[in-house]
Amino acid sequence: MRVLLINTSERIGGAAVAASRLMESLKNNGIKSKLLVRDKQTEQISVVGLKQTSLHLWKFIWERIIIWKANKFKKNNLFSVDIANTGTDITSLPEFKEADVIHLHWINQGMLSLRNLQKILNSGKPVVWTMHDMWPCTGICHHARECTSYHKECHNCPYIYGGGSKKDLSYRIFHKKQKLYKIAPISFVTCSQWLEKQAEKSALLCGQRIISIPNPINTNLFKPHDKKEARQKHMLPADDKLLLFGSVKITDKRKGIDYLIEACNILIKQHPELKETVSVVVFGNQSAQLENMLPFRVYPLNFVSNEHELVDIYNAVDLYVTPSLEENLPNTIMEAMACGVPCVGFNIGGIPEMIDHLHNGYVAQYKSSEDFAHGIEWALSEANHSTLCEQACHKAVSSYSEGIVAKKYIELYNKITGKHA
Repeated sequence: MRVLLINTSERIGGAAVAASRLMESLKNNGIKSKLLVRDKQTEQISVVGLKQTSLHLWKFIWERIIIWKANKFKKNNLFSVDIANTGTDITSLPEFKEADVIHLHWINQGMLSLRNLQKILNSGKPVVWTMHDMWPCTGICHHARECTSYHKECHNCPYIYGGGSKKDLSYRIFHKKQKLYKIAPISFVTCSQWLEKQAEKSALLCGQRIISIPNPINTNLFKPHDKKEARQKHMLPADDKLLLFGSVKITDKRKGIDYLIEACNILIKQHPELKETVSVVVFGNQSAQLENMLPFRVYPLNFVSNEHELVDIYNAVDLYVTPSLEENLPNTIMEAMACGVPCVGFNIGGIPEMIDHLHNGYVAQYKSSEDFAHGIEWALSEANHSTLCEQACHKAVSSYSEGIVAKKYIELYNKITGKHA
């Protein structure tokens, strides 16, 4: 069986990492798979990049101009929504023609347009669409937050400046998607049970197959190593208790940096002795900015994409903290847990499915810096910290290892093609 996975980027962003890992998982389990991307970042032979032209940039800009205009020329939420009005027709590519299954992932920002999706569905090839956010089941937004309009019909979009209107951009794209999804059945896969519940409420996906399969991780690579050696590699203090916070862009408000700062200040106020024993490791773009924002010593690292280096960083720390405000199934939590690192995160999205409260980490009340601080203090002072670490690793291996996830996808492929791998 041949499967063509499609994602905008090869390595940038959580969906890209998940799609790349799934491709490797499938190959390791006997499926011939390739990944088609607009932005190719490595020399990986099974990753196919679209031919780069200046048109890609203009397509991206044109889409933003349409959104900007609908937004009354305000920059608010300019990258929180997508309308898929531009893209590339991939149906003539040899990789598409030879594939038995077309497996979509995150295809926004000029990768595929709704018209391109129509041609894919018209081809008659079975289509699987892994949802890394809510965009496939809403009009234009990636995260609906408190809005429930998509349950019936998108309109008066809160992401459009001034609250949109009855027949705004979200309304028009919603109806285009509704018409599109009627062409042929699509098997929608959500990475978390939380997203599965949101998708099932969408009027767009009424009658479509929706199942939940998590993203995979290579637990032969992401696994516990010697902590002392890992700290020496990155010149980190040997005796401090180390917290880790990471994001592509540290200052992205959606990643909850304000809550982390507030939680750390609460910690210092309640437990001043921690100032001498706790430090924070930060990896991501603009990480150095946190040196003057946190009350602890900060060790800033650049954005890390090399997985072997990531494994060393996780193994160097005692706790991973993620105060993110919008999440599906974070790769970072999965990576940390696989390396035997307990995690603290908010009760949002798929995080409570990953962190078993007080068992392998701590799930804090949403947007409560005080509870987040309590979670950090609890995890660091927990007498059975080694048990926490063991349980975190066990959860990752038993739930997210490549073989387990690949098997679930292969069962789905077989079901929709009637073939055997």
